[in-house]
Amino acid sequence: MTASLEPMLVFARQLAHEAGQITLRYFQQGVTIERKADESPVTIADREAERYLRAAITAAYPDHAVLGEEDGLTGSEHATFRWVLDPIDGTKSFVRGVPLYGVLIGLLRDGEPVLGVIHIPVLGEMVSAAQGLGCTWNGQPCRVSNISSLRESLVVGTIAHGYEQYGRAEAFQRIVRRAGLFRTWGDCYGYVLVATGRAEVALDPQMNVWDAAALLPILVESGGAYTDWQGAPTIYHHEGIGSNRHVLPELLALITGEEQA
Repeated sequence: MTASLEPMLVFARQLAHEAGQITLRYFQQGVTIERKADESPVTIADREAERYLRAAITAAYPDHAVLGEEDGLTGSEHATFRWVLDPIDGTKSFVRGVPLYGVLIGLLRDGEPVLGVIHIPVLGEMVSAAQGLGCTWNGQPCRVSNISSLRESLVVGTIAHGYEQYGRAEAFQRIVRRAGLFRTWGDCYGYVLVATGRAEVALDPQMNVWDAAALLPILVESGGAYTDWQGAPTIYHHEGIGSNRHVLPELLALITGEEQA
C-alpha cells in the first residue's frame, strides 16, 4: 500500500503549490472579508483555492471523496480515500497580511490519515509526508529535534489566551512556565516548525479535521507525534498537540497536573 501513496504525494505537492499561487494573487490586496456562521473569516482566496483543489482531485481521482472547510463533503461517505482540504489555514493571518498562513492537504485511507502537505506560499516552504515515505522540507528529508526537556524547548501556540473556554487554562499556564521559550507562531506554521526541528511543541486547544488531517502524517514521518491533549494519536478529538515526541511525556504530565511547573 505504501507504493500507491507515492504518486498521490507528488500530486498533492503540486496541488498545494498551485493553490498557494491562487492565494498569493489576493495576499495584501485588501480582499473583502465575509463571516461564516461561526463568525470565522472567509475570503474569495479561500473559496477560489478550494474550488481549484476540488476540481483537480475529482478529475484525477473520481472515486475519491473530498472534504473541505468551505464546501463540505463531496463524493461517497464510504470511499476508501478521502482528501481533506483547508485552502487557507490561518485566514485571520492572511487577511492581516501576515505571511504565516498555509495550504493544507491531507489524505485519509479508511478514515486514517496517511498523507499530508503543508505549503506556506509567502515563505516558499513546503513540508510533506506520506506513510512509510518519510517527511521532506522543500524536497529534502527533515526530522524533528532531539531536545528532550521542555526547559530547553520552543513551544508555539495558535493562541496565547482563551484556553479557559476549552478547560485548558491551567494546563497551558503550566506548560508556558516550564517552556524555555513560548511564541505564537500558530496555525499550521507551528507544526512546520516542529517537523523541521525548529520548535519542539505546537499547541491548539481547538481543531477541526481539515486543520489536523495533514499534520499527523507529517509529524509521525518526521519522527515526532501528533496527538490530542491526552496523548492519543488522533485527528478527531477537536484539539491537537504536535511534538518532537521526546518532550511529550513531560508535556502530558503538566497537562494532567501530575507534574507542576
